[in-house]
Amino acid sequence: MKLRIGDKVRFLNETGEGVVSRIKDKLSVFVEMQDGFEIPYLASQLVPIHTELIIDKDADNIELNPEAHINDAVYLIIEPDHELPTLINDYKIYLFNSSSYNVLFSYSIKDEEYFQTLKHGELGAYQKILLKQVKIQFFKEYSYHKIECLFYKNTHFKTQMPIVEIVNISPKTLAESKVIKHDEFKFPVYGFLLKEEFVMQTNVEQELSLIDIAKLKSIKEFNSRAKTSKSNKEYLKSLEKEVDLHITELIENPEGLSNFEMLNIQLERFDSELDNAILKNMKKIVFIHGVGNGRLKQEIIERLKKTKGVTYQDGSYKDYGFGATQVNIL
Repeated sequence: MKLRIGDKVRFLNETGEGVVSRIKDKLSVFVEMQDGFEIPYLASQLVPIHTELIIDKDADNIELNPEAHINDAVYLIIEPDHELPTLINDYKIYLFNSSSYNVLFSYSIKDEEYFQTLKHGELGAYQKILLKQVKIQFFKEYSYHKIECLFYKNTHFKTQMPIVEIVNISPKTLAESKVIKHDEFKFPVYGFLLKEEFVMQTNVEQELSLIDIAKLKSIKEFNSRAKTSKSNKEYLKSLEKEVDLHITELIENPEGLSNFEMLNIQLERFDSELDNAILKNMKKIVFIHGVGNGRLKQEIIERLKKTKGVTYQDGSYKDYGFGATQVNIL
């Protein structure tokens, strides 16, 4: 039986489990327990728990050779659920680590102006992990897929540059790409290479110096755009809104209107503003209704009770006294 660093294992003759942290010799390994202590064990006394699929189960542990880096690569894989395009229903998106390094990764998609993280975690050497199962419509709506990876080993290793790759995957991309057969996948897959050049440490140090120069340049460019760029605070503020429902704020001349007519105008504005805030994925909207006889607030509360996806509370007393209701959009 061959064990790899990062393998989760159970003990054959006693209760407990841990993670293989390093190789001791040809017959034994060190197992890291949940409390952080390392204990040496004979490999024959351990049973592996494979939470992820190993690419080559018969391969020697590449960690035994610290210089090995040939043919290391990392891929983003798209696997259809059928060989015939007309019968494809779902697509599985994988991160495929065909390298001797452990990988800390994050996978995100571009949603309009911002990226949204869908999955992140740790991936062992020569393993793959399912990121998401989707329909073809997913690639129509989200064509930019961002993968970030950091590489490390639990023993001495050559430093590798992290990667940040944005892959454009659309239905057209898939239609124009060729599929590849691989033993670890049931159906032919689309493969997008993320990293293949696992460099020596000296190369990394040289590249770092170039990156430092680039960072200095980017600082100057960033400062020149500072006036036009939105800060995080400004962005969060843009997700909040304040609406004054006093009748004098809604129409120029309310004289001559009955109380019933004024109430209807105020409620129409309330409904319109709330629907718009939900549609725009805002987080909070405050309706200023004043105190008065309480009829407007009562009507607002009744509407909010019937609205899904929101909670409500009294507005800040410091800012509005008793004359406002805050709506939180979930």
